[in-house]
Amino acid sequence: MPTKNLTHILFSDWQHTLQPFGVEQVVAEKAFNPLVAAYSTPGRYYHTLQHIDRVLSTIQILQGYTNNLAAVQLAAWFHDVVYDSQAQDNEERSADYAFEFLNNLGIPDSTITTVTRLILNTKNHQAAVDDYDSQVLLDADLAVLATNQVLYGEYTHAIRQEYSWMAEKDYITGRQQILERFLQRSRIYFTPLMSEFAEPSARGNIQGEIQSLLSG
Repeated sequence: MPTKNLTHILFSDWQHTLQPFGVEQVVAEKAFNPLVAAYSTPGRYYHTLQHIDRVLSTIQILQGYTNNLAAVQLAAWFHDVVYDSQAQDNEERSADYAFEFLNNLGIPDSTITTVTRLILNTKNHQAAVDDYDSQVLLDADLAVLATNQVLYGEYTHAIRQEYSWMAEKDYITGRQQILERFLQRSRIYFTPLMSEFAEPSARGNIQGEIQSLLSG
């Protein structure tokens, strides 16, 4: 379960994000509870409220690149709201969840359309050259790849826990394929800031993880 302090910080962020849309505080508070519940379900070790907090913090740093900051922040809140490590349609279901949820809050259709598009783009972590909002969300979502050795180790351990149903051999094969796809990309990050300062660390961490997986 998330700490009270983290929940308090995130609720403040949630209220701040909804403020421009005129959502009343009581309504915002009532809407916050199912989000906390969703990100606190059993089986989540990485895709938790702590992940959402880190994504939102990175978006804050990268906000100068966005066209629609509120939509990017809302997409961050909902991009992993449905998460099942054995499913292939988490992003689609998360987008559907966000559509209904935000519609009930009275968020404008144009914003909801942007939010759902941003969520769907997290499936393959690809963004068009001029899609700056997606670029910021994707960079924030993958910021963990560039963290220090301790945090990166915690991240890989948490991911393995989420896939505890997989045999070790199968997990190593699947994880290696995912990591190598990132290395094969011309760039992991899209925004100039992340591309310059985070890219080398991310590639180093990924290469290190692959070596660790193969050495067993």
